[in-house]
Amino acid sequence: MKRISQAELDVMEALWQKSPMAASDVARRLEDKNWNIRTVKTLLSRLVEKDVISTQQDGRRYLYSPLVTKSDYARRAARRLSDRLFGGRAAPLVAHLAAGEGLSSQDIAELEALLQELKNER
Repeated sequence: MKRISQAELDVMEALWQKSPMAASDVARRLEDKNWNIRTVKTLLSRLVEKDVISTQQDGRRYLYSPLVTKSDYARRAARRLSDRLFGGRAAPLVAHLAAGEGLSSQDIAELEALLQELKNER
């Protein structure tokens, strides 16, 4: 999967929340960004070119839907980050997040539960 910029990720977030949507609907959901409709359409076109959203004609307009789930995107992004910064190892990534109060008590509890689940599976 090609890299998605922060602006493109904002569009993806809107589509993950509700889809399919027309460009005008996406622009309304992103009103706080103060982007005009041409900017939104440009971002949508880039995402289509990157094969992460699809289009479906609906009369004179197009409806956009994600082809990638949020969890799949997050997993791939986390893997790329881990590969780039920590040689593909998860432990140093988690240790880095934990440094400087990066993990809340709830985060730690969730990680412990996840680790226990992984141990039970093996």
